[in-house]
Order: sequence, then C-alpha cells, then structure tokens
Amino acid sequence: MKMRKSIIFLCLTVFVVVYAGCAEKHLTTSEGTASAQNNSAIKQNEQPSTGGSSAKQEESAKQSISKEQTTMESAASQITTDFKDIHFDFDQYSIRPEDRQILSGHADLLLKNKNFKIVIEGNCDERGTDEYNMALGQRRADEAKKYLINMGVNKKRVSTISYGKERPLDPDHNEEAWAKNRRDHFVVSK
Repeated sequence: MKMRKSIIFLCLTVFVVVYAGCAEKHLTTSEGTASAQNNSAIKQNEQPSTGGSSAKQEESAKQSISKEQTTMESAASQITTDFKDIHFDFDQYSIRPEDRQILSGHADLLLKNKNFKIVIEGNCDERGTDEYNMALGQRRADEAKKYLINMGVNKKRVSTISYGKERPLDPDHNEEAWAKNRRDHFVVSK
C-alpha cells in the first residue's frame, strides 16, 4: 500500500512539473512582439505588489503595445499614399511603358515591406456594358498582379477585384474624365 501511494505521489509530481513547464511557453501571433509584451505584462502582474509598481509596469506595457500598433497603422497609411494609380488606353488592358515604371516602384515597396498585402482594383470608364466593363476591369487588375509577381512579389500577398464602371474617379462625361477612370487603384492592408 505504501508503494502504491509513493507511485501515485510521483506521478502527480511529474504531472505538476510538466504542466507548469507548459504554462510558461509564450504564444506568438502575427504581431509576435505584442504577444511577448503581453506575456511580460502578465508575468509582472503575477509578482508581488511593491507599492503600485506592478500597475505602472502594466500601464507601460499597454502604452508600448499601443505605440507599436500606431506605428504599424502609420506605416500602412504612408505606404498606401506611395502607391499611384496606373492608367490604360481605351478598351485595353496591356500595361503602358510609363506605368511599368510605377509598378516597378510598387514592387520595390512591397518587397521592402513584407508584412503588407495589396488589393488591385480594376476600373473602367462609363462606356460599354456593365458585363464588358467588369471583365475588362478584371483583366486590367490581373495584368498588374502578373507584373508584380514577375517582379518577385509573393502571389499570396496580391489580390484583385474589378469594379468595372461602378467607381469613377471623375464623374464627368468627356475624354479627360474617361482617361482618369481607366485605371488600376492599389489598396494596402496588413
């Protein structure tokens, strides 16, 4: 009987040690540093209070996480403004030489900022049927995507959508407005 109690006690001890060891592992997310900071703040809260310093440490950790999120949002906002639209000739989806330079710059920005993704929005002018313009807008977006992938951008980071003639940049009904509306627009996300 005494041997049985010793074995049970030993098993329980091993279980507690293993379980406690597992509890110390850090979880990681796509924002790995934020997770590490959260775990650090939790550990600090588990320590005995020394006159309110734990609350100060927790507040400091929260501020650090908030600053990191603000920095990432600011970077996303800045990179979005760096993405210029490219334009197309009437009834065409081939990329013009001057727009190839713009796309090369977009590829460079994406290669330098690997945590960002991009959505290419294909647009057309108001002429033509809805169905035709949706298909043409998709072909325009797909051509830009193909160009970025050929420049080394991972295809999982680039998606496309066509708006056809639904989202005109310029609502006027003349050649100048139509030229502005025949475009690919780029939207950056995390």
